[in-house]
Amino acid sequence: MPAQSQHTASYYAASARQPAPYPSLAGDLSADVCVVGGGLTGVNTALELAERGLSVVLLEGRRIGWGASGRNGGQLIRGIGHDVSGFARHVGQEGVRYLKQAGIDSVTLVADRIARYGIACDLRWGFCELANTPAQFESFVAEQDDLTSLGYRPETRLVSAERLHEVVASDRYAGGMVDMGSGHLHPLDLVQGEARAAAGLGVQIFEQTPVLRIEHGPRVTVHTAHGRVQAEHLVLGCNAHLEGLEPTLSGKVLPAGSYVVATEPLPEALAASLIPQNMALCDQKVGLDYYRLTADHRLLFGGACHYSGRDPRDIGAYMRPKVLNVFPQLANVRIDYQWGGMIGITANRFPQVGRLRQHPNVYYAQGYSGHGLNVTHWTAKLLAEAIAVGHSQGLDVFSAVPHLTFPGGKALRSPLLAMGMLWYRLREALG
Repeated sequence: MPAQSQHTASYYAASARQPAPYPSLAGDLSADVCVVGGGLTGVNTALELAERGLSVVLLEGRRIGWGASGRNGGQLIRGIGHDVSGFARHVGQEGVRYLKQAGIDSVTLVADRIARYGIACDLRWGFCELANTPAQFESFVAEQDDLTSLGYRPETRLVSAERLHEVVASDRYAGGMVDMGSGHLHPLDLVQGEARAAAGLGVQIFEQTPVLRIEHGPRVTVHTAHGRVQAEHLVLGCNAHLEGLEPTLSGKVLPAGSYVVATEPLPEALAASLIPQNMALCDQKVGLDYYRLTADHRLLFGGACHYSGRDPRDIGAYMRPKVLNVFPQLANVRIDYQWGGMIGITANRFPQVGRLRQHPNVYYAQGYSGHGLNVTHWTAKLLAEAIAVGHSQGLDVFSAVPHLTFPGGKALRSPLLAMGMLWYRLREALG
């Protein structure tokens, strides 16, 4: 993580149902699998493995859900994140269809997990994609047709600009597409609830236990400051915080800053007027805006992904104009919470999932590029299948997509990508 990055207290940390902390590791342990990373990837992989009867030790350097898993926008949206059709040359048309279906089924997997383990995380259904231009609105027709061809069951409907006030009280958009099979939730409550479920199945969880080095071999040894874990298999779920722990992976992911604010609690009538159907919303810009209401009637508004490695000096001041650009009626509303976090960006915006070629008992999943809430659950399922059974067809599809290492090494990859994203923003502004 860049030295300039400062994590401020988030709304989620203040409102979470706060489980008791887990101990730090002191001593030596042995298990079938050691999982490094206490975010959605690591926690759900541990849970999937425990459900299959394997013994698991999970190591987290800070607290469960401390990173992007517990400070994101809370939008549970179908899809892998970006159009996967371009990967047909790597996975074939059947592979593309699998990836599209996985983007749908992953949302169902999250909902089923919440229901099975009784996780209280403020889940609400309803999402609207917002078009910034008429051309983007027209593209929703093809998207809706594609969902129909996949047998998508939840309701979807196009909403013209003239009727969009039924969904959002803003004049910024050229229309939208409602999807009642996506929605929003409290992500920190989700990941902490899943950790409790994993612990209940026997997973040994340790917080405040950074991994110092990995000793590879037929049995992997994971070294920490005050203990070691030996395991048949290792799963790396560190994403943007992998740093130098496994250099062959860290160079393929760019840690990028993303920022969110939450207003003071709004009068219920005002909150209902902003987003009448209490949906999650997201536009189509390169530097997209995403927002929703919280359970206590705050507007939670995020976006503004930074690739420079430098956070805004004042996140609230930086984000307020973006909020007012969408909702000028909130000019006198106070911002109570402002925070940032690091997400893992890949060069092709596709998640990286697989096993290390040189160490085949080491598995990984990372680089969700801002779309990890549902996809983490799916990749965790694939990793657990591969470890428990020895093979996962879905993992084969994901790992067939090649990934570039960012050029320029650690010092130059952020500036180079920042320049590239500036070009896309300029092209968007001119188009």
